[in-house]
Amino acid sequence: MKRQKKKFEKPLRPWDKNRIETEKKLKKDYGLRRKKEIWRAESILRNYRRLARNLAAKRDKDKEKILLDKLIKIGLINPNAGLDNVLALNVETILERRLQTLVFRKGLAHSINQSRQFIIHGHIALDKKRVKWPSLIVPLSEEGKISFYEKSKMRLGEKVETKSS
Repeated sequence: MKRQKKKFEKPLRPWDKNRIETEKKLKKDYGLRRKKEIWRAESILRNYRRLARNLAAKRDKDKEKILLDKLIKIGLINPNAGLDNVLALNVETILERRLQTLVFRKGLAHSINQSRQFIIHGHIALDKKRVKWPSLIVPLSEEGKISFYEKSKMRLGEKVETKSS
């Protein structure tokens, strides 16, 4: 069986007050469950920025175009952006592309936490396929295809019944 490796790195200074406060604010604003999700987004960003720095040093236009096309497809940068724009990215840009945030921004949920709950409970579909991962980075082409799952009670505007004692 293949061993899974971590997709994030813990901070070098675990008790840095400024970092803790900013992570707490991000966690609240984006409805994240734990700080590991922020660290994962930072890791994704770190990898893209590292690639951009290396490509800027090597001046390889083909690989530069591949990286820029990928980031444009994801929706992290504008179509007329360059490597400088990749280096200027921050964690919020990645957190804005998560399915959880897009469901809330689209108005399918009343709060960011409710959007997470809808996704986990299977009420949200992406291109008519049920998605259960709030951390999914949604490409620009798929953003308009976010809707309620066709068999979901939420789609019909019905309230989900709760058990009464």
